[in-house]
Amino acid sequence: MFPALTTEPKQPLPDPYEDFMRRHLQYYGYFRVQSGGQASSTFQQRDQQSSCHGEKEHGACKGLREEKLEPPRALVPSSPAVRSRQLLHDGDKVDRVAPRLRKPRELFPIFSSWGPAQAPRWPVECEVLQDKVRHIEWIPPEPEYFYQPTGKEKVPKIVGEERGTVVYQLQSVPTEDACFTSSRVGGKRGAVQQLAVSLCGPEDDTLLFESRFESGNLQKAVRVDTYVYELTLRPDLYTDRHTQWFYFRVQNTRRGVPYRFTIVNLSKPRSLYAAGLRPLLYSQRDASRHGVGWRREGSDIRYFRRGAGGEGRPRFALTWTARFPHDRDTCFLAHGYPYTYSDLQRYLRAVARDPARARVCRLRALCRSLAGNPVYLLTVTNPAARPRRAAAKRAVVLSARVHPGESGGSWVMRGFLDFILGGSPDAQLLRDLFVFKVVPMLNPDGVIVGNHRCSLAGRDLNRHYRTLLKDSFPCVWYTRNMIQRLLEEREVLLYCDFHGHSRKNNVFLYGCSSNDPRHWLHERVFPLMLSKNAPDKFSFHSCNFKVQKSREGTGRVVMWRMGIRNSYTLESTFGGSTLGSRRDTHLTTEDLKALGHLFCDTLLDFCDPDQTKFTQCLAELTELVNQEIHKKLNELGQDMNVEESWRDIHLSDIESSTSGSDSSLSDGLPAHLLTKAEEVNQKMKMPEKKKKKPLQTRQQRNEQYRSERLTKELQATGEGPGKGLDSSPGGDQRGEGQDKVRAHVATTLQKQPAFPKHPESSRSSAGTQENPGLRQVTPLCGGRDSDAALGQPVPPLILPKDKERGQQGQNSGAPDPRAPESHSNASREQVPKLQRSPRRGGSLVAYPALHVCTYPSP
Repeated sequence: MFPALTTEPKQPLPDPYEDFMRRHLQYYGYFRVQSGGQASSTFQQRDQQSSCHGEKEHGACKGLREEKLEPPRALVPSSPAVRSRQLLHDGDKVDRVAPRLRKPRELFPIFSSWGPAQAPRWPVECEVLQDKVRHIEWIPPEPEYFYQPTGKEKVPKIVGEERGTVVYQLQSVPTEDACFTSSRVGGKRGAVQQLAVSLCGPEDDTLLFESRFESGNLQKAVRVDTYVYELTLRPDLYTDRHTQWFYFRVQNTRRGVPYRFTIVNLSKPRSLYAAGLRPLLYSQRDASRHGVGWRREGSDIRYFRRGAGGEGRPRFALTWTARFPHDRDTCFLAHGYPYTYSDLQRYLRAVARDPARARVCRLRALCRSLAGNPVYLLTVTNPAARPRRAAAKRAVVLSARVHPGESGGSWVMRGFLDFILGGSPDAQLLRDLFVFKVVPMLNPDGVIVGNHRCSLAGRDLNRHYRTLLKDSFPCVWYTRNMIQRLLEEREVLLYCDFHGHSRKNNVFLYGCSSNDPRHWLHERVFPLMLSKNAPDKFSFHSCNFKVQKSREGTGRVVMWRMGIRNSYTLESTFGGSTLGSRRDTHLTTEDLKALGHLFCDTLLDFCDPDQTKFTQCLAELTELVNQEIHKKLNELGQDMNVEESWRDIHLSDIESSTSGSDSSLSDGLPAHLLTKAEEVNQKMKMPEKKKKKPLQTRQQRNEQYRSERLTKELQATGEGPGKGLDSSPGGDQRGEGQDKVRAHVATTLQKQPAFPKHPESSRSSAGTQENPGLRQVTPLCGGRDSDAALGQPVPPLILPKDKERGQQGQNSGAPDPRAPESHSNASREQVPKLQRSPRRGGSLVAYPALHVCTYPSP
């Protein structure tokens, strides 16, 4: 009826403890498989011995030992399950080939499951539109020339809100008094308010402004006339300065009408707008219909000073006219070609999806920014066949966008990545020779919110590379830490940080002069080679290699002091070129990306085993330096044999200071620590201790009290008997009376010393009441009330036991040897009687009679 029960299962169940330990050891890579293919461990042998030890029938045990167990499917060496998460084995050669260590896991998820990247995180005070803004890339078919000033450009009168109408204004803007607290995707919670004015009808031609999107910057727009608007830029968040970057949207345009825009709160005294720079315009209708992207637009451009602003800082303004191509179009105006954080994420996602580029590029998150946005780190190199070759590779470190408003640096970085990740022979050679560490966007928070120079800490990150505040400046702290660890592993040949410049045309480099005679002028070879490879864009004469004290916290100076000789800052202009065939033309995005390609070509020339180019450039640099020294000496009116002693002259003496922005006001602690620092300083501020007066000698004390006594005598004379002299006609009698008193007191003080030199004279003077000198000296030696003591003798100090003994001696007729030689009865009656303190026990010890003198209080 029931099936027969089997006494032994066909496949014995695994021991739970052994299974757990096997998996544990397998996870950490300690599990081994024998060459015969059988998985064994000490736990299996131990279990077999313990199971056979207590059995009476040895045949069963023998059969168990002779039984050949097949390893589980999960433990077959060819299966991926046998490989640990840290150790990798090459196929079936587990016993002959040493395992390899797996690459470290990602600290933060980067494009997990090929899904969308993390959306940008905004401070909770910022309102953000849900619509995403994207622009197409376009190359102008013709060169875009500078605006040529005529000198007749109009300077509009700034009227402000009093005579105009506010058509757009941000409601919640964090000021310098606030600090960053938290962030979230999408910024401020709740519905987004409508800030632009509502149109009255189709005939209403008011422009509708908007800047609450990624990298946008516009705080207020005031309509002064029908087609005249005054614009106010938003300062960097949690500051009240750094107003230069602008990027905003306008709608409801009218075709062909000259609109005048005036930005009223710029901060830099000089700008390329005074040299012909024109703003950028983007039309969505042209982009969708004709494929036309950003282009230069503007005329009647004027950059001028308009008076002082807050705290006495001068303010400057930019005015220009623009014509829109279509009616009721949506257009954008910008200071430079925008490159947002979302643009970078889309590019990196495309790289990760491409198998060819993903094979040579490892993408990680270096850290999280203050708002929680990932700071991406790319490691680009070809896989080495041998570990020694991989370890022998030198490193090159590149970074960009530490200043969020300098978008040109991102376009140069984009061109570099396009070239180094490509399949050209030069790119292959560079990846074989070097390990590239690339941080494409160092300040993602500032790029997202539309700052020009600072991070959400309210400080310039390019002045805090030496910081120890990891939580306040994580981007630069982790970058410096990464480079320090890289220097311990291998040589770093070159470091370069990509920037943008708003006051000089062309592209140039800032470097650091070396004082080492073995590497004299070597730091100038790479810039000179780059100028030869890009003669129509790069200007070597604009380069500067002076290390200023105000630049000690910058990336190039800090990395140079860490040991990277070739440490540079690449400055790409917001304007254009004044060189060669590109003279007086604006640089486009294609020009900036081409500069990234040329950077790679120059790197190959710089590291060419054939040192012919290097030697030629070094000789040319020597000649250029000789000419500069001769020019400098001629200006100073000195004559010197440069051929012999030119190396003794420091090159910084013949160079001018860099014309970079002054960020001294953005140095120091971050905004959220300033209040706490003030509180700590107040608590730690101790009251100043009064300095003790140095001890005086006896002679100095005597002179001091003589002068004080003289002053008191003169004052008493003026208030008392000398009063009558005052009332007499004329002032001569009073002067004569005071002179007599002064002379009398001075003579008296000279005759009578303040302290007797011999104790015998002091005893005799104390015992004689008729001595007039005693009455004069007593006020100096008496108590605080000198007037009461005047004319009274100084009684000797006699303790109670001495007094009793003195009385006993008088009664017995034997004088006390310790008592004074002669005392009158009156003096004995004035001796104060000391009473024994009830808190102290024992009897008082008798001491000789002493004359105690105390100094009167002034």
